Amino acid sequence: MTGPTTAESFRLGAVIITMGNRPAELNALIESVRAQEGPAVELAVVANGAPLPPLPEGVRTVELPENLGIPGGRNVGIELFGRDGEDVDAVLFLDDDGHLPRTDSARLLREAFAADPELGIVSFRIADPDTGVTQRRHVPRLRASDPLRSSRVTTFLGGASAVRCKVFEEAGQLPADFFYAHEETDLAWRAADAGWAIDYRADVVLHHPTTSPGRHATYFHNVARNRVWLARRNLPALLVPLYLGTWLLLTLARRPSPEALKAWWGGFRAGWREPCGPRRPMRWRTVWQLTRLGRPPII
Repeated sequence: MTGPTTAESFRLGAVIITMGNRPAELNALIESVRAQEGPAVELAVVANGAPLPPLPEGVRTVELPENLGIPGGRNVGIELFGRDGEDVDAVLFLDDDGHLPRTDSARLLREAFAADPELGIVSFRIADPDTGVTQRRHVPRLRASDPLRSSRVTTFLGGASAVRCKVFEEAGQLPADFFYAHEETDLAWRAADAGWAIDYRADVVLHHPTTSPGRHATYFHNVARNRVWLARRNLPALLVPLYLGTWLLLTLARRPSPEALKAWWGGFRAGWREPCGPRRPMRWRTVWQLTRLGRPPII
């Protein structure tokens, strides 16, 4: 794996998908990206089944006739930088209601990628802009009590991350059929199996209002369906029932509402009935690597 040897020459692009309903927040995010120190970060905005709001000049844009979901929209954004993002060296994925409060985030990312040629993905710390609190679910590791501690991890946060474009070339892009939920872990596992590392960086911060994942109408269905797809696509056959059995027990232990549980069961069944895409089980060496990092792929 080779790449630029200096941070100054490392090219960054940013992909933002929008439904067109947060124009003020979107433009504020763009301004925070343009305020970054060092070489300019190229910008691409994907209107996911909605008209584009007015945007500053110099932003690459596309209006999709239908909503392709979060991973599908981000894949379109990657291609706005050429095949697998070849016009840049790494792509940032940013939620359109997020904001980069610091001006050194791009510099820190360039330095991190340039210093470690095996680093494929960086996950940012998400913090509420008013309280500064980072939700536990936004720390991509099991030991999540200290969000200010950076570490090597096994997955990443989709709307607050940076991915080296060689990862797309070697491991593929995000699984568009997932639409929403677990698409990051699918890419993370494939990247790990291709030899790439993933870091959680507490010093690279994205401000984002505190939200509940259940705000999405299809959340419980997609979480269950995509969890099955994730296992069917990526895990050795021996681990598939262990992984899904663990998550079944965890879901029941959380005592979801009857409506949520009904949607979850519907998604779980759909995950087995519907095609999940190509199956490429990870090597046992990758299983061991994920285990050593504190998250064996059975949880």
